[in-house]
Amino acid sequence: MARPREFDEDRVITAAMETFWRHGYEGTSTRALCDSTGLGPSSLYNTFGGKRQLYLRALQRYYETSTAEQIEILRGEGPAKQRLRDMMVHAVDADLDEADGRGCFAINAAVEIAGLDPEVKDAVRRNFDRVQEELRAVVATGSRTGELRSTADAGAVARRVQSTYYGLRVLARVQDDRQALLDTVDNTLADL
Repeated sequence: MARPREFDEDRVITAAMETFWRHGYEGTSTRALCDSTGLGPSSLYNTFGGKRQLYLRALQRYYETSTAEQIEILRGEGPAKQRLRDMMVHAVDADLDEADGRGCFAINAAVEIAGLDPEVKDAVRRNFDRVQEELRAVVATGSRTGELRSTADAGAVARRVQSTYYGLRVLARVQDDRQALLDTVDNTLADL
């Protein structure tokens, strides 16, 4: 009996994430997943249970990598406003730098499929909630130290910053003017 070819599961999930991120859920065929991962259709389905399950694993990988990167920026050193700005500018620059204009995988998933699939919705919500939790902590620190003058609840301010942040991620897909996007960042932070 032939022994199944071994593969690096992390590499496969990362390759699938990149494929879904670039083409979306609906735009990604099984053939495209096989091409990007190096697995045959039967191996793909036997190992991951199908395209949808692999998509959910890809969203989890995004959480472990890109969302973790956002959190790392927010937990960095320095004043609260600077950390908020650093996160937003990092996203603007990353989105403008991408030749394929793929934007944020979690936002793409929210727009494309989360309204139709409760598990995808939960996965995206976990991403968004985790970022919001860190934003709330940064805002609370900034309010406590007097750096932020907003008297609103830290959670409400965090949601406002998050809405601006995600709006920037969408705008950067169609807006090539970095300064216009940075003006939005700076105006948002000036109001805090």
